[in-house]
Amino acid sequence: MKIATSHLMRSIDRYCIDVLGIPGIVLMENAALKVMKNIPENIKKFVIVCSSGNNGGDGFAVARHLLNRGDYVEIFCLGSEGNMSVDTKANLNIVKNMGVKIININCNEDLEILKESLIHCETTIDATFGTGLSRDVDGIYSLAITIINENSKYILSIDVPSGFNCNSGKMMGNCIRSDKTVTFELYKKGFLGDDSDSFTGEIVIEKIGIPRLVVDKFHENESIMDLDFIKGLIKKRNKYSHKGDYGRTLIFAGSVGFTGAAYISTQAAVRSGAGLVTLCCDSSIQNILSGKLVEAMTASTNDEKRLDELITKSNCIAIGPGLGNNDVTLKLLDKVLLDSKCPVVIDSDGLNVLAGNLQMLQNKKCKIVLTPHMGEMARISGFSIHEINENKIDIAKDFAKKHNVVLLLKGFNTIITDGETLQINPTGSSAMASGGMGDCLTGIIASFISQGYDIMSAACVGAFIHGYCGDKLSKEMFCVNANHILEELPYVLKEIQV
Repeated sequence: MKIATSHLMRSIDRYCIDVLGIPGIVLMENAALKVMKNIPENIKKFVIVCSSGNNGGDGFAVARHLLNRGDYVEIFCLGSEGNMSVDTKANLNIVKNMGVKIININCNEDLEILKESLIHCETTIDATFGTGLSRDVDGIYSLAITIINENSKYILSIDVPSGFNCNSGKMMGNCIRSDKTVTFELYKKGFLGDDSDSFTGEIVIEKIGIPRLVVDKFHENESIMDLDFIKGLIKKRNKYSHKGDYGRTLIFAGSVGFTGAAYISTQAAVRSGAGLVTLCCDSSIQNILSGKLVEAMTASTNDEKRLDELITKSNCIAIGPGLGNNDVTLKLLDKVLLDSKCPVVIDSDGLNVLAGNLQMLQNKKCKIVLTPHMGEMARISGFSIHEINENKIDIAKDFAKKHNVVLLLKGFNTIITDGETLQINPTGSSAMASGGMGDCLTGIIASFISQGYDIMSAACVGAFIHGYCGDKLSKEMFCVNANHILEELPYVLKEIQV
């Protein structure tokens, strides 16, 4: 699913109308028909609240179709008819000619009438403000929104909830809280915002006849991954292949008290298909981990000759889980970045020691994937967690582009970007909120890179598969731990590959 801003949607609409010659009223009619597709036939009593903008025109057209199927419809209008576009006015005139009374909301008495109508209807259709809203809702518009929220049994919003910022997902003064939002052509960027679902409810994306060539012309390479996209990335295994064909993965992880992080990240690489996996850790914990890891090898970070050999021969290196935020980790990361010619995945304490040392990323010979959670991103970027939450996509893209890395910013709607292309991962849930999950993801991504995937594809597949395992398990489990993901990984990969 491609992601759109209000500016992008405006550009697409204008191109369709002005260049291709698709009448705006045709797009409006198509939108109304797709809204109708989402209204059950057993619902018979409606209040539709429209405005003078094109969103209102969609609402008037929906009213006509509801009336044609014999439903009871009351229409309220906010705003002046004099400000209506030609297409909106045309649809208004049609419902007027059908004999429907339209109540203009101009004062408190009109708001009381709206309240009574909402109490007695089954569904409210919100067609007041669309994606083009550019300033806070106030005055009688805000009062109307409050009354709709407080008195509606069920609210369906057209395109976006009225008062919802299409780009940021924030409330603009006041906002409809919908049960369902029927949006058109593209997933709106604001839908990715924290707590946006409290405004949008269920989101349905409907096509309204905009040619794909127009979307491709204006789209900014920002999308939400889906299963078909991931299936297209996952490679089928040749029946003649052997372990050497699936790469050597080297993982630097673990310290005293944090052997679990080393085990989980290493085992994740094993379970997601890497040919040969080696854990490199301090000699003080090597024996412990050698006893736990059956399929992976271990080596000591204290053995410099062996360390150099492993770095040289690896197809991907992951560094950070459970290493400790200290000078030893910083020196180890510096060595890996200077000596490695294969891609490097940096997570956890590898990221922590990068804070204040980002110049290390400029001297690299290798490609790099960074996998921070919000706190780690704040430490390495200099932005506060609040600032990142407010503008995740742009901050992530700018950081990735500036430092020439693939950035995977973990959290709800995980972001993966190389600074040009951006993918959003829709899988995963709060059932997975437990220690070790990030370590698991690190191992999965490193494994896929070792198997020959480019770093952006590996990050996308890793994030999706990781969350997909969690989603599948959470259907029957209250909480999902990293060990559960490790067990599920090869089964899910086989399921998706088929």
